[in-house]
Amino acid sequence: MINSLFVINLQGKIIIEKHWRGIISRQIVDVFNDESAKFMNSLPGGMEEKGGTGQDWKEPFYTREDVPPILETPKYWLLNVLRDDLIWLCPVDREVDPMLVFEFIHRIIDILTDYLADVSELSIRENFVTVYQLLEEMMDYGYPLTTEPNTLKDIIMPPTIMNRVMTTVGAAAGVAPKFPQNLSTIPWRKAGVKYTQNEIYFDIVEEIDATIAQNGTVVSCEAHGNVVANCRLSGMPDLTLSFINPRVIDDVSFHPCVRYRKWESDKVLSFVPPDGHFKLMSYRAELTHYQALPLQVKPQILISKNGGRFDITVHPRSTDGKPIENVKVSLPMPKSTISVNATCNAGQYMYDPVTKSIKWDIGKIQQRDRAPMLSGTFRSSDLNPETGMTIGIDFQISMYAVSGLKVDSLRLFHEGYKPYKGVRSLTKAGKFHVRT
Repeated sequence: MINSLFVINLQGKIIIEKHWRGIISRQIVDVFNDESAKFMNSLPGGMEEKGGTGQDWKEPFYTREDVPPILETPKYWLLNVLRDDLIWLCPVDREVDPMLVFEFIHRIIDILTDYLADVSELSIRENFVTVYQLLEEMMDYGYPLTTEPNTLKDIIMPPTIMNRVMTTVGAAAGVAPKFPQNLSTIPWRKAGVKYTQNEIYFDIVEEIDATIAQNGTVVSCEAHGNVVANCRLSGMPDLTLSFINPRVIDDVSFHPCVRYRKWESDKVLSFVPPDGHFKLMSYRAELTHYQALPLQVKPQILISKNGGRFDITVHPRSTDGKPIENVKVSLPMPKSTISVNATCNAGQYMYDPVTKSIKWDIGKIQQRDRAPMLSGTFRSSDLNPETGMTIGIDFQISMYAVSGLKVDSLRLFHEGYKPYKGVRSLTKAGKFHVRT
C-alpha cells in the first residue's frame, strides 16, 4: 500500500503532494534531499577503501540519475523515480512490494502525459485541479483503483479552455456534468465506440543495449522491445494477433487486456483492445553477436606526453538493406584536456570544453557508403592523461526489428467489418557503449 506521493523538482522543491493514508510531514522531502546529496558526494566502494571522501574531489562521482531507487531511513523507505526532470517520491513505513509502487508511479506519469501532453513543472502547476482529481480517482486508501485512461476520461475530462473558465467561476473543472450511465464492463475499453474507418496500427520498437570491448568483442548484448498499438475500431472487437517467430522473445509483459493462457499455449495474442494508443506488450530478446552490431566502431586512442591522438571509424553492418539514420558518436575526453583539433569525412563534430567531450553527428549511413572516420589530436595539462574512456553510440533503423520479430496475421471476432492493419518496426540504440 502507498501512503503518500510527493512530486519534487530538481531543486528539491515540492510541486504537489497527495496523501491517501494519513499525512506524512513535508520534512521527509528534506530527508530525501539530504540522503540523495550524501550518496552523490560519496565515493565508489573501491576508492573508499583507499581512503578519502567525496569532498576531496573536484566533481562528484555520481549524478542524480545514479541515486538508488530505494533509500533507507530509520523510519521510512524512500521509493523514488526520476523522469523528465521531476522526482516522484513515495515514502512507505511498512513492508510493500516495491515494483507495485514503481509501476503505479509510471502509470500516473503515463496518464498525465495522455491528459497534459507534456508532464513538466509548468504543466502540472497550470492544471493542479485535473492532476489532483486524477490522483484521487487512481488510488483508494493506498491501493490502486482506476488506472485505465479510457475509464478515467469518462469520469474526468481532459483540461480544455472551457474547463479553465469553469474553474475561475467556481465550477468543478474537469469533472463530467454527470456520471456516465453506459460504462463498459471491460475497464480498459469504452462502450459504444464508432469509427467510419476501422483500422489498427502496430509499432514494434526495439532498443539495443550492448557493451563492446576495444578489440570488437561483444561483452553483453540484448534488445528490449515494445509493441505499441493505436486502435480505431468500432464496437467491442476481439482480436487475435500472431507472429511469424514468437519464440525469439522472452520475459514478456502484457497489457491487462491480453489473455495470458492463450499466449502460454499457442504463442498468439488474444485480446479486446483499448481505444486509442496503448502499449500492448514489452519483451526482451537475446541477440547473437552479429545481430547486436548494426554498426561496428573501431576506436584507436594513443596517449602521449601532454596529449594524444584518436581515430574512430564507423562501419555499417547488414540491416536487410535499410539505412542507419541519426548516427551520433559521443567521445568523452580526459578531464585535463585543453584543446582538440580534429577532422571528419562525414557529418560534423563539435567539441564541448565544458563537458570535455566530442559530439560527432554523422547522419545517415548505408552499407555501400565509405566508412565515416573521425581523426584528431588533443592537448592535455597532465603529463599522462587518463585513459579508459567509453564511447557512446546513438542511431535508429526504420522498418527493421533487430530481434527478427514480425507480425504474421490479425483476426477479428464478434464484429462484422474487416479492419485495416498497419505494422511498422524501429530499431534504435539504447545503452550502446564501446570501450577504448
